[in-house]
Amino acid sequence: MNLAFAPFNTELTVTKINADEKTSRHLKNLGILVGGKIVSMFDNGGNVIVKVKDCKLAINKALAMKICVA
Repeated sequence: MNLAFAPFNTELTVTKINADEKTSRHLKNLGILVGGKIVSMFDNGGNVIVKVKDCKLAINKALAMKICVA
């Protein structure tokens, strides 16, 4: 499933990132990488608020659709 439709307040594992090299590198710099843990906090008007390690990030829905989690 992709991050845009993931259940809230559940720890998830990133399984795949379907993005170009530049976007994948940007996500990696933010701490979102394959095998990493992420928690989908809530949906804020199209943006998905996630917790990665000790940081909260807002990811737009188009980008959240490219991040597969399990």
